[in-house]
Amino acid sequence: MARFGFIHDKLDIKLLILYIMDRVAAPIDFDTLTDLSMCDNGVDYFQFAEAAAELTDSGHLEQNGELYAVTDKGRRACAAGESSLSPVIRQRCDRRLAPLNQALKRKAQVRAQVAEQSQGFDVCLSMDDDQGSLFSLTLLSPTREDAQRIADGFLAHPDRVYNGLLGVLLTDGEGRECQ
Repeated sequence: MARFGFIHDKLDIKLLILYIMDRVAAPIDFDTLTDLSMCDNGVDYFQFAEAAAELTDSGHLEQNGELYAVTDKGRRACAAGESSLSPVIRQRCDRRLAPLNQALKRKAQVRAQVAEQSQGFDVCLSMDDDQGSLFSLTLLSPTREDAQRIADGFLAHPDRVYNGLLGVLLTDGEGRECQ
């Protein structure tokens, strides 16, 4: 059965994969790469999976655990061939990548780690912006479960924690701004 779209063969699929991987903000898993790549009726899943495996075998992509990233070799190949991808496909990819890249960037800027130590568990919380570190705090928790709840709560609402802490530190005991 004939497929209609801008992607016509495995080489197009490889260029599509490299285009996506060159523009994603951080390594992604195979399912995410699959979702991003299914942007055209011409993309066949089996050809896509084969193309991704071939790009990994050839050193254009690297796999670290469950995550895939583009290599320098892959970036060079993308730069050399991306103009052969349809502008429509490139625009679709860019639109689909924007929310993912925003989420990946936020995830990289907000971190929480739990580490066992002699008196309990340290919970190290940190938050960055585009300029550098905004916030870094280490708390002691008596149990791993509590430490993990603190870490998860911070990851879910880092802005509330940051703003709440600033609110306490920048006001007097009566809720007025400190002079």
